[in-house]
Amino acid sequence: MAKETGRKLIAQNKKARHDYLILDTYECGLVLTGTEVKSLRQGRASLVDGFAQLDGGEAWLHNVHIPEYSQGTWTNHSARRKRKLLMHRAEIDKLIGKLQESGLTLVPLQLYFKDGRAKVEIALARGKKEYDKRHALREKQDRREAERAVSAARRRQRA
Repeated sequence: MAKETGRKLIAQNKKARHDYLILDTYECGLVLTGTEVKSLRQGRASLVDGFAQLDGGEAWLHNVHIPEYSQGTWTNHSARRKRKLLMHRAEIDKLIGKLQESGLTLVPLQLYFKDGRAKVEIALARGKKEYDKRHALREKQDRREAERAVSAARRRQRA
């Protein structure tokens, strides 16, 4: 069997980029059971309510939903169990210092396979206020309208 290469996206948390201001991102490995890996290979997972927490010098991923494997038997995993994140000690120590600030949290952004190994991208983030969200949506809309106007002007120029 050939070794798997590249990156295969399993799940993405699009709402996190809307609800949080992303300050820094980290790539972490995951400690999984066999049926969790098989379920992920089927492309089934949800990061919507997920968050990461540092506890006793270790990083843990909570509330990430990996559904039970359909062909699994009594060895099946529970869907929302907490899973250990694999990070370097220096990264964990750095995060412990940063999380002392109020308003900062760790949210998962993506779950993917990289060269055959399950990885999760977590972000150090600060929650956005409602007016920040509206402001970001307005900027996005203005940028789209400007791009439309430029492309329409180019089309008229060519004709």
